[in-house]
Order: sequence, then C-alpha cells, then structure tokens
Amino acid sequence: MEIKGIQKFTLLDYPKKIACTIFLFGCNFRCGFCHNPELVLKDTNPKISEEEILSFLEKRKGQLEGVCITGGEPLLTLDENFLKKIKDLGYLIKLDTNGSFPERIKDLVDKRLIDFIAMDIKNSKEKYLETISRDVDLNKIEESIKTIHSSGLPYDFRTTIVPGFHEKEDIVNLAKWLNDLLGKKPKKYSLQGFKNMGKFIDNKYQEETNVTELYLEEIKELIRSSFEKVEVRV
Repeated sequence: MEIKGIQKFTLLDYPKKIACTIFLFGCNFRCGFCHNPELVLKDTNPKISEEEILSFLEKRKGQLEGVCITGGEPLLTLDENFLKKIKDLGYLIKLDTNGSFPERIKDLVDKRLIDFIAMDIKNSKEKYLETISRDVDLNKIEESIKTIHSSGLPYDFRTTIVPGFHEKEDIVNLAKWLNDLLGKKPKKYSLQGFKNMGKFIDNKYQEETNVTELYLEEIKELIRSSFEKVEVRV
C-alpha cells in the first residue's frame, strides 16, 4: 500500500461529514480522461507513511468525522489493518472504487470496516471497456453494483460525463442496465461534469472544454425516474 497524498480537510468528498481524503497509488483502469495520472502511472514522488497518517488522525479527533480512501483504485493494495486502525480512532470510512474487486468490497462490508461506498460507473455496459481502455470482466462490475446496493450502507453510483464518451443515450442505457440488474431503482446516482484540470493520462483531453451544468441537468431529466435520487455535481 503506497499512500501518495492527503487532503487534510474536505466538505465535499464525504457527504454530510467533515473529512479528510487519503490517496493511494495504483489503478487497473486506464481512462484517458483521468485527472490523477500521478496516482495511476509510474510515479517517483515519495510516499507518506502509515504512521504519519495515523498521527494526523489522532490529532484531529473531535474535529474530523470521516476519512475517504481513494486512488487510483484503492482496493488494489488497501491494507485491512490500516482501516482497523482508523476505525479504532473513531472515524467513519468512505471508500471510492471502480468496482473491479467485488470480493474485497463484500469482505470490507462484512467486517464493518467501511461506512459509505462510492462507485464509479464508467459508462453504459456497451461502452464500458472502450471507456476504461482495459479488458475488465464486466461480471465483476455487475457483482460490485449488486453487493453495494444490498450492503445496507449509504452509497453513491456516479459517472463523470466526458466529451466523446458520453452521449445522452449512453446514460439512459446505463440507467436501464442498473435497473435491470438490480430489479429496482438504485438509491443514488450522481452526474459529474468533465473538468479540464490540465493533466490527464491521455494528453488529448487538455484540449477539451468543461461539460456544462445545463448539459448535466438535461441528462438528469432523462433518467430522473430510474433512480430514487439523482444529483448533479459541477
């Protein structure tokens, strides 16, 4: 497990909680529009020790409520003992994942080591592999979706809308896929707009413009009835 960064304060990453965010290195996807290439590709930046993170959390007890674990894809390397130490300090833990490790998700849920799950649903089933630029077993993606939905934990399925990858029809198909898979409406789904942060795995995205809130709202109207709650994030 390589800890590559920490955001010491956030009101956005963990819904309704004052939290910090820990960034782990490594990912099995290669989404060209990923704006954290330093967490996915070879990186020479020094890692942060587990002891340094735990010391920070010890000092912030009573000020922070939650800890977000993100990446890259954290389940590639995430150490359960690290989560136990965070829980022992009294924190809630939110996990961000791409859903390619359903067995690990179930294990963490069963052991009560996580309290909130956010899973990126990259695209409609038909365009999934094209979007992630990897040959990933979509059965595992579906298993993760079902595991998260039935976990009893609060969760958020979310998609970053990217020019060239996501047409309105794709998100309508995505919504139908999830409804058919679960046999009911998912609880929560979030639409996030692509933002040009200036650094990407594929440099061609440096030429792209931001997705507008208006476009996200138009998509929201098309899929509103497919989810208990749809949220737009800009």
